[in-house]
Amino acid sequence: MAQTPTSPDPKQPDEHPQQDSPLPRCLAGESRLERAWAHWAKLGRPRFIVAPMVDNSELPFRLLCRKYGAEAAYTPMLHSRIFTETEKYRKEEFTTCKEDRPLFVQFCANDPDVLLEAARKVEPYCDYVDINLGCPQRIAKRGNYGAFLMDNLPLVKSLVEKLASNLQVPVSCKIRLFPNLEDTLKYARMLEEAGCLLLAVHGRTRDEKDGKKFRADWKAIKAVKNAVRIPVLANGNIRHMDDVKDCLEETGVEGVLSAETLLENPALFAGFRTPEWVSESEGVIVNGNIDQADLLIEYLKLCEKYPVPWRMIRSHVHKLLGDWFSLQPHIRDELNKQSKLTFEFLYDMVDQLRGTGTRIPLYLKDTQVEPTADSYTG
Repeated sequence: MAQTPTSPDPKQPDEHPQQDSPLPRCLAGESRLERAWAHWAKLGRPRFIVAPMVDNSELPFRLLCRKYGAEAAYTPMLHSRIFTETEKYRKEEFTTCKEDRPLFVQFCANDPDVLLEAARKVEPYCDYVDINLGCPQRIAKRGNYGAFLMDNLPLVKSLVEKLASNLQVPVSCKIRLFPNLEDTLKYARMLEEAGCLLLAVHGRTRDEKDGKKFRADWKAIKAVKNAVRIPVLANGNIRHMDDVKDCLEETGVEGVLSAETLLENPALFAGFRTPEWVSESEGVIVNGNIDQADLLIEYLKLCEKYPVPWRMIRSHVHKLLGDWFSLQPHIRDELNKQSKLTFEFLYDMVDQLRGTGTRIPLYLKDTQVEPTADSYTG
């Protein structure tokens, strides 16, 4: 791996010059489609992809997921205006390295010029600049971005056209469904016509925020896939690799995104599953010889090499060890008392958990080789 994170400072030399020429406004139809598919093929047609997660899909976590089978990844959503205005925000919120490819850099935006300025700062370091059109949270409503731009489709079109006409790197979009399927299909076609070269579809509507309460609509994702001619990715209902396989088959998409499940199990794409989903599998399941504490140790070592804000690290500790903390709540309480964390404290905390005899293994289907964490070299 590279020894230091790559800062998105435009003054730095371009370690990854783009091979594609800029996509002019006049380029459309078959030429644009050919470019979309040629670029996807050049990246190796990744199928297993880390979804964008605010404060959670940062560089160390992306690298951990890549080690365990992820073939591409999104950054967390970056705020385009703050990204253009604040150097500290850029340096803390976006880091990358040469192993961190293929990479989607995602922005939220509602101003085409500001979005373009932000995108130009990252395009040498990524494979797509992605526009977040799917965030359903209240902060997105207040800020007029994400899924709330579904109420202003001319603005959405202008955002895509601005990037497609001025960047060398392709533009992608991540969307949610309209309540009416035909509206969703019209939306997808509009994005394609505006210059979007890859579309990721979260199979829930803007109001369906709770992934445990609302199942993603794979049939709607399939309809979008059939309605456009660019690569399409699916997001939603992914708990283990059986779901990945089913989703690819049922929707016909090029790849599958996972978010929440990866936070608890970054080894998802390597075939591992948490005990919660053992009963979901057909066939015999065996101990995978890896547990979430192993994965946390690997993540912390990556954070030492590629520093990120401590709030991100704290969040991952709770997500990865949530089930362990439920068995040893006093250790969780001690973690929560720490106003400032250190790596020494976190390594000692893992040792303390292990000292209680607590271990919750991850599992594999018996048709797979039974590896250990050391079996994965990245």
